[in-house]
Amino acid sequence: MGIADVRQLKIAAAEKALDFVTQGMRLGIGTGSTAEEFIRLLSARVAQGLAVTGVPTSERSAVLCRELGVPVTTLDEMPGLDLTIDGADEIGPELSLMKGGGGALLREKIVAAASKEMLVIADQSKLVETLGAFPLPVEVNIFGLAATRQAIKKAAAGLGLAGELRLRTKDGTPFVTDGGHLILDASFGRILAPEELSDSLLAIPGVVEHGLFLQLASRAIIACGDGSIKVVDV
Repeated sequence: MGIADVRQLKIAAAEKALDFVTQGMRLGIGTGSTAEEFIRLLSARVAQGLAVTGVPTSERSAVLCRELGVPVTTLDEMPGLDLTIDGADEIGPELSLMKGGGGALLREKIVAAASKEMLVIADQSKLVETLGAFPLPVEVNIFGLAATRQAIKKAAAGLGLAGELRLRTKDGTPFVTDGGHLILDASFGRILAPEELSDSLLAIPGVVEHGLFLQLASRAIIACGDGSIKVVDV
């Protein structure tokens, strides 16, 4: 499947998501290529009179919303949201998610947790039987990076997981998140016990957050190569 075909699937999923957006909704707006397709489609509806207020999960999404005329605010100004619509790097059983490929996982998780519901939009390539083929992003504090990396390896080993922990870079320098942190991409492979891994990582002082989104998504819209759209509920 070509890049253009994949983009069409993302657009199809994003378009279907608009069915769940209603007048006056307080909306969490995700980050990434599929979320950006949603923002573009949402802006057209806003221009036609749909009244929504969005809380973007990244500076990048906030800039796009403003450019396209989608009203935005902050989670401090509007701490309770009706619905968050966001993409995912992997969608596993019971709508467990791997997220963070775009580097916005901390804000994405904060916004999703502040929402009554989370709707995931994706193409069928993101469906997996077990999370972990995509490296797990772990957002970490800059201070004590080497010690935190060591602690992550130890915690993973306790669960039978091993693999490279690669510091994410951009243009040859360390990638810094909107929150001022670094990201270690952990190539653990199949994660058979995501809840245990989540707890173990969050117990490490230098770990700010990780890309396992568990029991947050309530619905997923999956665009398939045959032209069909699947709506999956928990």
